[in-house]
Amino acid sequence: MQELRCRLGEKGYQSGIASVEHLRDLQDGIEGSRARELLNEEFYQERLTYFSFRPPEILPNAKSLIVVAVPQPKIRIVFTWHREVRPVIIPPTYVAYREANKRVDDILSSVLNPEGYHVAQASLPVKLLAVRSGLGDYGRNNICYVPGMGSFHRLVAFFTDMPCPEESWRQPQMMESCEKCQACLHSCPTSAIIPDRFLIRAERCITFHNERVGDFPAWIDPSWHNCLVGCLRCQMVCPQNADFREWVEGAEMFSEEETTLMLKHVPSDPFPPEIVRKLGRLDLLEYSDVLGRNLDALLSREESKQST
Repeated sequence: MQELRCRLGEKGYQSGIASVEHLRDLQDGIEGSRARELLNEEFYQERLTYFSFRPPEILPNAKSLIVVAVPQPKIRIVFTWHREVRPVIIPPTYVAYREANKRVDDILSSVLNPEGYHVAQASLPVKLLAVRSGLGDYGRNNICYVPGMGSFHRLVAFFTDMPCPEESWRQPQMMESCEKCQACLHSCPTSAIIPDRFLIRAERCITFHNERVGDFPAWIDPSWHNCLVGCLRCQMVCPQNADFREWVEGAEMFSEEETTLMLKHVPSDPFPPEIVRKLGRLDLLEYSDVLGRNLDALLSREESKQST
């Protein structure tokens, strides 16, 4: 495990490990919150039913779970609209996630395969796994924070048949710095983060609504939109992200014609090939049915600000 951590560390990654015996703990963490009605049922059905709490068929004798945090910046995408450039932001975790997963897979395989072990990617609640394994802590906003990365990272989990050499399995916990801080609570425009309980009201989160097809609920104020997908309000005010909140990298640029096509896009209709290629490089094709709607909300917000 020490060699593995060193190899991951060379890339700036951090990791945690746990025994597969804790799969039931992870499942109980999700199902327990549902049973106590702390999870909105609609949110649960749409977002939390794809997990698999058993080793995959290709690795039935898995013994360990490895969770890795890969540093990731915000991504700036530039659209051209009314002959002006309009930059929009995508939070960490969305862009290049397939590449990040593959890089981690390659490192794990290069270290473990020569020792006779194998790896297989896992579909698990990675934030919960990261916190319970000691890799990170929850923020008041229920986002996982990793030392030296804040929330600017992507988490990826793997099964392996390597025996678990060590672990620090623990109860989920919130960062000590959150105890006297309510910055995220006050910055959340939808009141998804509330003071009288730890688990946020995820069904109120902008991220939940701008990742699903259909009209935005009437109660969402247009001025609340701030990202092409997802939301950064709570992360940008978090003191734990002070060293990372300005970390942004550029990616793709869309012409006025491409921007117009995206704004007029009808869900389920295909985009032109060049737009497909760009969205593919951004790993955003799975959100293609909502990008036009979300982009319109952002551009409309900017135009409204300029007119006041």
